[in-house]
Amino acid sequence: MCMSMFFTPIAQAAAIQTQAVHFAKGHTSATMKGSVKGDQTIDYTVRAKAGQTMSVQLASKHRSNYFNVLPPGSNDEALFVGSSDGNAWTGKLPTDGEYKLRVYLMRNAARRNEQANYTLSVSISAASSPAVLGAAPASDAKVKGTPFHATGSLPCQMGKDKPALCEFGVIRGKIGNAEVQINPPGGLKRVLIFTGDTVTSGSSGEKIKALKQGDDWLIEVNDYERYTIMQAVVLGG
Repeated sequence: MCMSMFFTPIAQAAAIQTQAVHFAKGHTSATMKGSVKGDQTIDYTVRAKAGQTMSVQLASKHRSNYFNVLPPGSNDEALFVGSSDGNAWTGKLPTDGEYKLRVYLMRNAARRNEQANYTLSVSISAASSPAVLGAAPASDAKVKGTPFHATGSLPCQMGKDKPALCEFGVIRGKIGNAEVQINPPGGLKRVLIFTGDTVTSGSSGEKIKALKQGDDWLIEVNDYERYTIMQAVVLGG
């Protein structure tokens, strides 16, 4: 994944408040509720390692309320700028260290001293372990320009929403082992790791139900996300 660097679109006139994100024991996600007013800015700090995947989503009714993601050691340059790309981001982290999730109001709203109430959600999934997947067969070529052995779409459903198709990419290891990366609606990313007859998400604290039915895997995550994954996606061929 190519990750561009951007400059934050607002000048930070007021002192930036900092709040560390703490994950509950056994969990790799957290949700924070807060508010910003005028030129107030809040940095939520998260420690993570290179290769992990971070997903962040901001829910706010205020149209000028956004967040940026800043890499370790940066005060201005950002991996993601919400005002340009929306209020949901998923990306593979380039380095170890403390990341900042910067929540703010755009200048037009800050100058009017407006206030926004928001909910910020962040999750971190473990980096894939080559030792777990093993080596893929030499004949399993990758899709050009990607780390995936195959890409496509698969049936999915979020909660009570209508069934849909979600884009996916799969990285295969030895026969029966694979990591399937799925892009469900909402801008987040779902990672499912197949190890023989076991399916995990790579993140502790998540509830996974996996049932093999014929040539399909029927998978449910946290009683909300549902995916149908063909055995051929995992095995190739």
